[in-house]
Amino acid sequence: MTFRASVLTLYPEMFPGPLGHSLAGEGLRGGLWSLETHQIREHGIGRHLKVDDSPAGGGAGMVLRCDVLAAAIDAAVPADDTRPRLLMSPRGRPLSQLMVRDFVAGAGVVIVCGRFEGVDERVIEGRGLTEVSIGDYILSGGEMAALVLLDACVRLIPGVMGKEASGAEESFENGLLEYPHYTRPREWEGRGLPEALLSGDHARIARWRREQAERLTRERRPDLLGDDQEKQVVPNEPRQRR
Repeated sequence: MTFRASVLTLYPEMFPGPLGHSLAGEGLRGGLWSLETHQIREHGIGRHLKVDDSPAGGGAGMVLRCDVLAAAIDAAVPADDTRPRLLMSPRGRPLSQLMVRDFVAGAGVVIVCGRFEGVDERVIEGRGLTEVSIGDYILSGGEMAALVLLDACVRLIPGVMGKEASGAEESFENGLLEYPHYTRPREWEGRGLPEALLSGDHARIARWRREQAERLTRERRPDLLGDDQEKQVVPNEPRQRR
């Protein structure tokens, strides 16, 4: 089953963008996944195909009209399409690796890219859009966020990355940040390679990597550690707070 991505946007020329290059691009050209874009403005109102209007109740900026966006969604997505309908939004549920894996396990995703001050709430409710956020910051529109979400999905599609194991020990896959990586040369600017990695002892190497992953997670993302795990990793160290 091919992973299908449908993107509704005012700027379809932004796609595939970086996803047309490297392994994602090879996968796209090889048919491992597909991408289609739909121009929201084609369903705009009047001679100038207007897609936005001033906020009800007053305020700055403009709001994407519910009738325009609903018409675009209805034209692009058949009623029997079971793919999740996502709206990239800073107020949405934070994107996580678990969510990404759920998306990849299905037939694909439909992504709506908002613009302006936001999207009329009625179309979010009326078309069952799930809001997803890639972080606590504001972008000019949903396109860049959509590219991030798609990149996270595409790299997990079987055959895209090559070695299945290459993604198994990455950050967030096992609840920890990824351990540090090293390669040649053996010495660089007075810095050598960790002894454990030179030992040839696979058990010792695995233990070192686990310890480093725990250390980095404890220092940088203590929120990823549950209370029991955190106490086990650092039994005598007070819990860090951010």
